[in-house]
Amino acid sequence: MEKSFIQIDNLLKYFESAGEVVYAIADISFTVDKGDFVTIMGPSGSGKSTLLTMLGGLSRPSSGKIIVDMFDIYSLTNKQLSVFRREFIGFVFQSFQLIPYLTVKENILVPLLTKKLTDKEQNNKAAEVLEWVKLSDKMNRLSHELSGGEQQRVAIARALVNDPPIILADEPTGNLDAATGNQILDVLKDLNNAGKTIIIVTHNEVYRFVSDYNINLMDGKLVQEKQINLIEVNGS
Repeated sequence: MEKSFIQIDNLLKYFESAGEVVYAIADISFTVDKGDFVTIMGPSGSGKSTLLTMLGGLSRPSSGKIIVDMFDIYSLTNKQLSVFRREFIGFVFQSFQLIPYLTVKENILVPLLTKKLTDKEQNNKAAEVLEWVKLSDKMNRLSHELSGGEQQRVAIARALVNDPPIILADEPTGNLDAATGNQILDVLKDLNNAGKTIIIVTHNEVYRFVSDYNINLMDGKLVQEKQINLIEVNGS
């Protein structure tokens, strides 16, 4: 039987606060197949963003495993984990996190600074991802001169420039109006149709109806819904 692309086994994340143990993620397990479009939903404080940062190799779990493409990512050294993030993950954030004094093209090329590419190779990569997000004509504009929707598309292009198989997005339309948010959703769906695995944290109910399945969290626990690939639900 073929293994899932992403496998989360008995994942647990807790913090100690004022002498008490607070569980951000409480022993959850599920799988994601390559090419899935997955939403992670739940009220504020339910553990959505904590789960996303662990999936992206940014925050070590207290226990449990995250296996991506057969690799237990938190068994890797810090250097290996850095390579994993660079090669496997593209991050998109609610606040865009663009550098305002850089042009659109320069922002997009930031993830390539550690790679030994020629100027021509970098230019080709920037042109390719800008075409994906329909911003080829804004390449030399400063990022702060763009609209919110355009800035988010630049952020998506930056996430794509290393051609990662997985895109992780944390409230990618949270700062946008409905019409602009729908444009961002269209971009993400196009990327999914092209084979990218998309995992999105969102409060936007629209995503629930276009995703392959939804993971609903409550107090760090999985709340069972109509989800494929769900292994188990603990404490729900």
